Amino acid sequence: MTLHPFIGYAGLMSEAPLFLGLMSGTSCDGIDTAIVRMGEKPELVYFCESHMPEKLREPVLRLAAPGLNEIDAMGELHHALGIAFAKAALSGIDQAGLKPSDIAAIGSHGQTIRHRPQARHPFTVQIGCASTIAEKTGITTIADFRSRDIAAGGQGAPLVPFAHRMLFGEAGKNIAVLNIGGIANLTWLGSDGHTSGFDTGPGNMLMDGLMLSLSDGRHAFDAAGELAASGKVCNALLDKLMLHQFLKKSPPKSTGREDFGDDIRDVILFHPGISDADRLATAAAFTVNSIVDAVRFLPAAPGRWLVCGGGVRNAHLLAMLGERLAPAEVASTHAAGLPAEAVEAVCFAILAEQTLRGEANTIAEVTGAAHPVCGGMIAPGRNWPALLASIPQWTR
Repeated sequence: MTLHPFIGYAGLMSEAPLFLGLMSGTSCDGIDTAIVRMGEKPELVYFCESHMPEKLREPVLRLAAPGLNEIDAMGELHHALGIAFAKAALSGIDQAGLKPSDIAAIGSHGQTIRHRPQARHPFTVQIGCASTIAEKTGITTIADFRSRDIAAGGQGAPLVPFAHRMLFGEAGKNIAVLNIGGIANLTWLGSDGHTSGFDTGPGNMLMDGLMLSLSDGRHAFDAAGELAASGKVCNALLDKLMLHQFLKKSPPKSTGREDFGDDIRDVILFHPGISDADRLATAAAFTVNSIVDAVRFLPAAPGRWLVCGGGVRNAHLLAMLGERLAPAEVASTHAAGLPAEAVEAVCFAILAEQTLRGEANTIAEVTGAAHPVCGGMIAPGRNWPALLASIPQWTR
């Protein structure tokens, strides 16, 4: 487990409730745990990261690609991930010096294994059983945030722009929040209060997949982007990658492993006549180019970019973004008071509170839904009766 020195105990005795957010991204390399004090503006109390158990990571990645015997495999992993998420939550609560009874509810994103908003009957599947989390922790758990939006005709993603406005919006400023996880997504926070967002394309997924293949599984990522920085971009390959149909689509749009998984990795992996460093350099350039190209879908060029997600650890990637997005300021969300690695987990804590309030936690313009919805399915914990009684007293 990686612990972070971001612990804000100020106001722990206030009446604003504590929520816990759990996030496991496309790369399935870890579980992020954020404890958040809800109030007029959400306040991060504690954050930590747990490694995803290898005995779960490999089966999840295998299940993320179509195959045989999927229902049995999914059922077992659904339960096993629920146990892993519950352990991460309880560990985070203990490390923060709190008790499970201090937490009002858990918001769990789950692990995405399918995202098919364009199917004839659109659907999305995130596993990591909320009932198991509630049973093991005793804490009411909200999960399956995306399905209700899809039922309303939306993409079910991205969901985080709703929370980004609460966390980073500033009157009179045009700000872009760029999350670089396995997939990269972009939120526009307009100076007039307008919010929009969409997936831009690949984030870390292709670079991580390449490192796994090139190192025969020894390395799950290119640390700080050092191998990519030592290589040279293959422009012919990059031009080919930039022809991907997803990049041409206008928002609302969302994507995942189905568009930028093994097939695209193999295009890079088997391109002739270039070194491994060149392959990583080209994959990094693909991520950067797809982000920069997406600026054309924004109402105006942002004056400030706040970057979050695992991609912040890739110094080479951030340097390229800084050069390409100049003269705009490009900084980690830490500069705005929130660690980059914690943002998504914080967002799902916020979405969970909205669910319990019975209020919308999506933006229809972002997802393409017919109207905003209150997404999330509730698995009552042992604290459910007391929680129901407390909701009317919550302040914001």
